[in-house]
Amino acid sequence: MARAKAEFLKQFGKDYGYPDAPKDIDEIRASEFKRLQGLVYLDHAGATLYSEAQIEAVAKDLTSSVYGNPHSQSDSSLATCDIISAARQQVLDYLNASPKNYKCMFTSGATAALKLIGECFPWSRESCYMYTMENHNSVLGIREYAFDRGAAAVAVDVKEGTCLQNGSHESSFEFLEHTVQRRTHLFQQNALNGKTSGNTYNLFAFPSECNFSGQKFSLDLVNYVKEGGGKPLTGSPRGRGCWMVLIDGAKGCATEPPDLTRYPADFVVFSFYKIFGYPTGLGALVIRSGESITTELVHSLLLELVGNWAWIQVSWYPDLIVPNRLLVCSIPYQKAAKVLKKTYFSGGTVSSSIADVDFIKRRDNIEQVLEDGTISFLAIASIRHGFKIINTLTHSAISRHTASLATYTRTKMIDLKHENGAEVCKIYGRNTSQAPYQDMGPTIAFNLKRADGSWVGYREVEKLASLSGIQLRTGCFCNPGACAKYLYLSHSDLIANFEAGHVCWDDNDILHGKPTGAVRISFGYTSAFEDAEALYFICLPVVQFCLFKFKFLGFLDNSFVEKLNASGDGYPLRMKTDPISGIGSLQLVCSVQLKSITVYPVKSCAGFAVYKWPLSNIGLKYDREWLLKGPTGEILTQKKVPEMCNIRSFIDLECGILNLESPRCKERLHVPIQENSSFDYMEEMDIYGQRYKVQCYNDEVNMWFSEAIARRCTLVRCSSSEYRSCNIMGGRGNMCRDTWGKLNFVNEAQLLLVSEESVGDLNSRLNSCGFMSLSAEFKLVQRSNLEAILFSVFTLDFLKDNSGCVQRVIVDAMRFRPNLVISGAEPYAEDDWKSLHIGKARFTSLGGCSRCQMINLDQQSGQLHKAKEPLATLASYRRVQGKILFGILLRHEIKNAEDGEQKNFGERWLQVGQEVHPSIR
Repeated sequence: MARAKAEFLKQFGKDYGYPDAPKDIDEIRASEFKRLQGLVYLDHAGATLYSEAQIEAVAKDLTSSVYGNPHSQSDSSLATCDIISAARQQVLDYLNASPKNYKCMFTSGATAALKLIGECFPWSRESCYMYTMENHNSVLGIREYAFDRGAAAVAVDVKEGTCLQNGSHESSFEFLEHTVQRRTHLFQQNALNGKTSGNTYNLFAFPSECNFSGQKFSLDLVNYVKEGGGKPLTGSPRGRGCWMVLIDGAKGCATEPPDLTRYPADFVVFSFYKIFGYPTGLGALVIRSGESITTELVHSLLLELVGNWAWIQVSWYPDLIVPNRLLVCSIPYQKAAKVLKKTYFSGGTVSSSIADVDFIKRRDNIEQVLEDGTISFLAIASIRHGFKIINTLTHSAISRHTASLATYTRTKMIDLKHENGAEVCKIYGRNTSQAPYQDMGPTIAFNLKRADGSWVGYREVEKLASLSGIQLRTGCFCNPGACAKYLYLSHSDLIANFEAGHVCWDDNDILHGKPTGAVRISFGYTSAFEDAEALYFICLPVVQFCLFKFKFLGFLDNSFVEKLNASGDGYPLRMKTDPISGIGSLQLVCSVQLKSITVYPVKSCAGFAVYKWPLSNIGLKYDREWLLKGPTGEILTQKKVPEMCNIRSFIDLECGILNLESPRCKERLHVPIQENSSFDYMEEMDIYGQRYKVQCYNDEVNMWFSEAIARRCTLVRCSSSEYRSCNIMGGRGNMCRDTWGKLNFVNEAQLLLVSEESVGDLNSRLNSCGFMSLSAEFKLVQRSNLEAILFSVFTLDFLKDNSGCVQRVIVDAMRFRPNLVISGAEPYAEDDWKSLHIGKARFTSLGGCSRCQMINLDQQSGQLHKAKEPLATLASYRRVQGKILFGILLRHEIKNAEDGEQKNFGERWLQVGQEVHPSIR
């Protein structure tokens, strides 16, 4: 890594690391962000991290000062007012905005500020709301207010160029319109309801930096639109009148805030947590309230002639100049603050009102008019501590620092190639391979491709990154226009995806052969070179050699770049004999026995082992027939409530009782299992997209479970569910939810089978590499096996106990919560089983079981394994099409295999020791 960093510093040393600040980046990370040890945080576009010194300063301030409600005249209230006034000025200073020309309003965030603009803007049926395609949903949402008043809305793509004017190169823009949108019935209704207003106001919105691609938009757009007087829509009846400009700075303000002296936008919005992490729930709306010197001069000359509004042709006044450019069309001098018209009034926004008479006098101060109620004054008091850090580093240095990291990472990603020369990373943005780094923000959006050109799902990348301690983000990032633009998703594609069930934040990452979103990494002021670089060395005291720990680029190379094997005649298998591919798996299966049977009556609670147990049409009788749901109806599992593993259960078939106990409850709970007994009422609920009729229990039962897991919950029992059809495509590693058989509250299928030999192989992988030397055998291992070993090592399989000794990770079959455990087969032989007989019972294999982080939970202690094992190791060699597979899913066949008809064969039982007879695919 030293060589890589030296090369990086040779290229970016002047920009990286804050060389002129009191602390460089290494010192900042070591002293202020100790909590990042072992983590790679690459979601600064989502939220920048707060520093320890910042929070300590906030705590000291709040514990040593008394801040009262600012709507009062007490000493504590006046102290708060002073803090708020100082905070407003800090915001204006950050944007280089004069308090003569701009006012700062505090909101609950950038979204609330945008909503306020939409509510208060003077829309009319002559108005036009124009916005760039690359905009956040919160910006798109403004169009709903425009539509309600009959206005039109149009999305545009902006092409930037340069032209020579007055001997210097100036920015030029081309606006490419998409379909004009208008709610026709509202337009006609507004036309009938009143006459045209005297002034028409239009709004143009764009982000200073796209939160999807990191593409920066030229701030010259501000002057171009404002000076153009509708020039972007030349020749169109839309857009006549006054144009105002809105900059969404939610992303861009974190590293490069707009200079409002040079680019006098009418509105700028942002959130503070995007800049320095804390506080959340606080944003700002900066509104233009005054005019420039140029406009004030025009105003003084023509006020008596044209009243309070005028458009002045520059040809009349050739000497009128705005910063850095000559006016080319016309100048509006209308104050944006005076344009907004608020309907609602609240505490603090009025000077006087009468309760039983239609009388109200609003305050003159625009901040007081727009800020409803008592603003979040304690949060506002906290922002000065964040600004102190930013001002010490300077935002120009932050911009250069983050740009250097993003440029380096972007270049390395572009260079990643599979062995056959195919690209690994598809990076989104405008000419990303050629764009100057100053034109791109510290954000990189991309998708990954396999060597055959097929896409890797972004959820697969996110899950594997999480196992590697890398925090990133996936999806469309609430920017549907940029997502559709860069992923080439047509309107019909988007509608087809929605009809296929795709919604935001789901797992449908690839539909109809195309990605539905992307992976995004983003750097912030706290990011370091080591977050981006491939790997670094760590040494464990008991290990005789250094092991590798992968960072982001190394993660991509290790997990997704396909390389030739040692012989050079093909791509490496993930194992010498790949259990999933089926190569070498047609072994003779003999002497396979049923080793254990486990029933889990309450979903996600502990089960109980039995020597023998009856089968039914839902699998093991009573298995997962009960579940716990939260107050809002959500299904509770160990993922959210790990304490559920401590609830022990046992069913006494003779007495017909479900017995439950918990270390948190003094008494055992006894629930009768006979149908139609001991329940209060019936209701219907949706679970995994299926409608169930369930039995609900009384308060005594629910209070027992609430005490057991220390949160409110209710117990329900499956009463009935419908039969469903399932198309089993076949093939190894196939994932298919069993919707043919009848299911209780299971995730995918009636039963789960795990092999002791497969568990043993996993344990050998978990624990062998940490205590081996660099022997000849180790050196001769295939690259694919070496990668699997390194993947296992860098996730820290070996945790130290209190004495500092390294502890091995050992898992047993019960970690995977199987119903059936078998022994006697080769490791992973079950992957290739088509069906199996146990005694007189026949089962169909539905393919591998997709594993999640729940298997990292120790079922005895209820504690998650800090090294994310065994899932991390499984991911290194059991990954198929984005799924990490272990164990197989089974369906109990109650139909006659010959004629397909369902017949009553009498009650079948499984018994430990029975032979298992599989049929291989």
